[in-house]
Amino acid sequence: MVGITDVAKDRPQSGQLHRSVGFWGLMFIALGSIIGSGWLLGALGAARSAGPASLISWILAAAMLMVLALIHAELGSAYPVAGGTARFPYFAFGTLAGFTAGWAAYLQAVTIAPIEVEAGISYLASTSWAKEHLNLLHPNGTLTGVGLLVATAAMLVFTVVNLFGAQLLSSSNNVLVTWKLIVPILAVIVILSLSFHPSNFHAGGGFMPFGMHGVFAALPAGVVFSLQGFEQAVQMAGEARDPRKHLSRAIISAMCIGAAVYILLEVAFIGGLAPKDLLHGWANPIGASDFGPYYTLAIAAGAGWLATILLIDAVVSPGDTGLIYLATSARLSYALGEEEVLPAKLTATNKRGVPMYSIVLAFLMGEIMFLPFPSWSSLVSLVTGATAIMYAFAPVSLAALQARDPERARSYRMPFPKVLNPVGFASANLIIYWGGFEAMWKLLAALFIGRLLFEIALRRAKDVRRADIDWRAASWIWPWLIGTTIIGLLGRYGKGSHNALPNWIDLLVVIGFSLVIFYYAVSLAMESSQIQAAVDTEERQLANAPALNIPG
Repeated sequence: MVGITDVAKDRPQSGQLHRSVGFWGLMFIALGSIIGSGWLLGALGAARSAGPASLISWILAAAMLMVLALIHAELGSAYPVAGGTARFPYFAFGTLAGFTAGWAAYLQAVTIAPIEVEAGISYLASTSWAKEHLNLLHPNGTLTGVGLLVATAAMLVFTVVNLFGAQLLSSSNNVLVTWKLIVPILAVIVILSLSFHPSNFHAGGGFMPFGMHGVFAALPAGVVFSLQGFEQAVQMAGEARDPRKHLSRAIISAMCIGAAVYILLEVAFIGGLAPKDLLHGWANPIGASDFGPYYTLAIAAGAGWLATILLIDAVVSPGDTGLIYLATSARLSYALGEEEVLPAKLTATNKRGVPMYSIVLAFLMGEIMFLPFPSWSSLVSLVTGATAIMYAFAPVSLAALQARDPERARSYRMPFPKVLNPVGFASANLIIYWGGFEAMWKLLAALFIGRLLFEIALRRAKDVRRADIDWRAASWIWPWLIGTTIIGLLGRYGKGSHNALPNWIDLLVVIGFSLVIFYYAVSLAMESSQIQAAVDTEERQLANAPALNIPG
């Protein structure tokens, strides 16, 4: 069977995305997304929620996200298209499902770039030089006028790099990610060698001072946010040179490396703390300092040179992740433009084959996010919830496509799909639940706004396939979202939750509800002929433009 990749490789096109990114580019894009501001701030938030048992949080999150990574690896290698997280549900459940998944992914991606910029500015604002010469932040953590100028300058840099094409993005990212990988490993080695206190792992109330509730609460407090990002390689699959060969290996490699680095960082953080700061528990484990955990530990250990490197990395790591996510935002709006839900202008590409208007829109949306919103830590649970909703579409889509499109060429096949697909969907729903009701109802409202945009676009559309939406195939989505919100309201996590569900029973309710929705959704998937028609439509869009030389 001829696949999407075969068409693209045989006939490189003008007016579409250029396939110029190889294995290392894809792997470094995923790894660069995983290692961002999360490594600088995630360990502190996890320790405050769970104490030393935050190590369990990292291991649990890594296991859950690895399942989702394997699912995305098969989907991406079988259907290598730009903005894949929006396109996979479209192939399985039609336009409405594709839009809902794409809108959730867009809300997540378009928020992360400005969050990463704010994280870097927060680190810089803590230095004595910045306090003396620059006034970057208000006391409540929001940006001042000067801070807004610095943030805008960073977003402009991201925009310019992206406008020069995926190959420049990939090349510059490879260098930055190499730095980003070396610095945390260096921090682990130095802190463990200069200041390691084994007694910290049972101080402040024991290894698990807040019980399993704390372990679960740590996941949306920065752990999942830190580990997510592997899907960025999937979003760039439309620009991959050989996605069937490289994509799955890139995703799995990045996930394994990122998880190992974060677990080691948490070990170094807990072991490197001053025992006196844990006498009164884990509410303030780095003493008077309000942030910059590794910077604080480096100063306390007498490694001023490492503190300087960490301040540099406080710009590089979030900056590189922001660079990637601005690119991802553009690819997602490109995919939504292809579905005619957002303006078709967003699918226009420049001579370098990048979606220029989508990139400019991502910049403008990022600027809006710099308005006086809450701090980095306050936004993390919201972004984590949007990420989990986006991830949840992948297992049901893969299960449906495996059943209805079995002859599709797949260079990678996930092991035990009948087990891991429902496990992946349940994992995503647990992450949403642990994020709390307050985050979920806000996301539900944002998704409802997206649905209104969809209805408006539907009434304006002239394309016949827009008038032939398979409403039945997508009918599981809103019962799932509303049901998840209600469970969050009755649950035990976050503000606004009523604690009506007993401990552990709440998790069984989430898992049971997830399985019901999963099997119901798979049963509603479009027929094989409809799926083939959707994929054929994608292939025709790749084949109908005049040829152009592709770099690399």
